[in-house]
Amino acid sequence: EEAVVSTQSTGKQQGNKLFSQRNYEEAISCYTKALVRDDRITTIYTNRALCYLKLELYDRVLRDCKLALEQDKLLTKAHFFMGQAYVEQGKFDEAIVCFTTAIECARVKKEHFGDDLHQALRRAKKKKLNFQEEKRMSEEVELQTLLTKLLIDDLERRKSNPEAGSDDVIEAEDPAELESKYTNHLDTLNKMFAELDDRRKKRDVPDYLCGKISFEIMKDPVTTPSGVTYERANLEEHLQRVGHFDPLTREPLKREKLIPNLAMKEVIEDFLEKNPWAEYY
Repeated sequence: EEAVVSTQSTGKQQGNKLFSQRNYEEAISCYTKALVRDDRITTIYTNRALCYLKLELYDRVLRDCKLALEQDKLLTKAHFFMGQAYVEQGKFDEAIVCFTTAIECARVKKEHFGDDLHQALRRAKKKKLNFQEEKRMSEEVELQTLLTKLLIDDLERRKSNPEAGSDDVIEAEDPAELESKYTNHLDTLNKMFAELDDRRKKRDVPDYLCGKISFEIMKDPVTTPSGVTYERANLEEHLQRVGHFDPLTREPLKREKLIPNLAMKEVIEDFLEKNPWAEYY
């Protein structure tokens, strides 16, 4: 039994060494041999899944992660790698679920991944939003094209048959007036879609919604005794790593003096609800 464990450990170590050399195919071979001897070692599954991720073999990533999760449902890396695979497959809802689960697993097991998990979750949400935006823009172009064609076709029909536009028409419509009328319709239509596109291009987050340290939109705003509002996580990191003082006013400051800015949080939440793109600004 000791010999088997030693062989498994050697296979895993060899796989890790090959992975560090970016020799992913050979690393996979080593991990696979180790799993043949004992398929209960979850870390070997996730190591092999990471190799498949590097090789862009996403279905195999999902397979290995699911096999690992059958043995340990709280395996953070398995959920994390699955999320990355789903993102690459364009399955953003599934990815968001995986990243959210990975964050919860890390919290329960008190594991530290820095901002990697939250960053992956934000990236997946942003990609989902971008996908929806591109789809909506494509639909808007199709609609504009269709409406333009309908207007032009109707103009040509009325020019060839002046009485076709209304049962009350007695005299033929003046061609010049008719042309001018439909030109105005087309101009109005094009202006409406141009304004829609312009509003999309001019997206911006007001400065007062952004933290004074990260310059990103705040999620948990707190106010110091000096009256300055910061993002809590950024300010607490400053207090811990830099010193116990307000970054702007330089006044002495302790963590227990921070006051949640509930009014600002409500304003931010309302802004994000109306502008979901801003969450990933």
